[in-house]
Amino acid sequence: MSKQTVLTGITTTGTPHLGNYVGAIRPAIAASYTGDVNSYYFLADYHALVKNQDPARLKQSSLEVAATWLALGLDTDKSVFYRQSDIPEIPELSWIISSVTAKGLMNRAHAYKAAVHDNEDSGSRDPDKGVSMALFGYPVLMTADILMFNANKVPVGKDQIQHVEMARDIAQRFNHIYGETFVLPEAVVDKHAAVLAGLDGRKMSKSYNNTIPLFEPSKKLRKLIMKIKTNSLEPGEPKDPDDCTLFDIYKAFAAESDTAAFRQKLVKGMGWGDAKQELFEYLDAHLEAPRAEYAKLIADPGHVELVLQQGAERAREYSTDFIGKIRKAVGIQPLG
Repeated sequence: MSKQTVLTGITTTGTPHLGNYVGAIRPAIAASYTGDVNSYYFLADYHALVKNQDPARLKQSSLEVAATWLALGLDTDKSVFYRQSDIPEIPELSWIISSVTAKGLMNRAHAYKAAVHDNEDSGSRDPDKGVSMALFGYPVLMTADILMFNANKVPVGKDQIQHVEMARDIAQRFNHIYGETFVLPEAVVDKHAAVLAGLDGRKMSKSYNNTIPLFEPSKKLRKLIMKIKTNSLEPGEPKDPDDCTLFDIYKAFAAESDTAAFRQKLVKGMGWGDAKQELFEYLDAHLEAPRAEYAKLIADPGHVELVLQQGAERAREYSTDFIGKIRKAVGIQPLG
């Protein structure tokens, strides 16, 4: 039986934070060590243009995201790690499949509908105010990312399930018109993946500006942890670990025995200041080695670039051949 292909995209729109790590990066890196699948991991820098129009920030974010995955141990021998913009076959495929993609399907995309809803709520006469073609066509480019490598499985968060379903619909339509070409992808949602709250108690997210960057220096990490919102319970009063951001972060990183001990301290009334200090010390120790490796990689962008170029070469061994077959399928080929 042939190996299945699993594909994961990482948008380069900011600095990776603790929530990114436990929710997506850690399980994906663990999966990169399994030999029974073909794993593709890519920096989605074309996608990032939808939200990030600061060239310097986009470049820096690409370096930070790539360095983060490498520092945390991504196995680039067993998996293919590349930058989306280094694979010219992807935007070419995006255009080809756009010819079989119904505008009505794109009208139903969550991000586009949300933008239209916001415009209508604000009283704008133009429901498409501020909507770029990149935002509108985002699902088509994501479909090209997936279909380019005939991914069987696409690990995503719940908010991205619709995009994988769209990719499946577009692949079916293409196959119906031009013959069996693409594998029909499936979304994979890890129901056990941790979702961390941020400094203010809401989901940790760059859009809320409540994140704790993964590789902050010790002093900054401690300062941020001390800012985490807690209730007004005094030292000595029992705390509920199951309604506590500090505990949620701690258990996402700690071993079961350490987690159980921290839980007991909270139940017995440990003060919030002591709890924050203990969380800081645990995280600081846990992240010390990868933080040092990350610093080396950030200081040597040439090495990170080399790793990405090597990954792109491996990716294009497949994509250049496959785009040739796709061109032939649609009739774009030499005349003689």
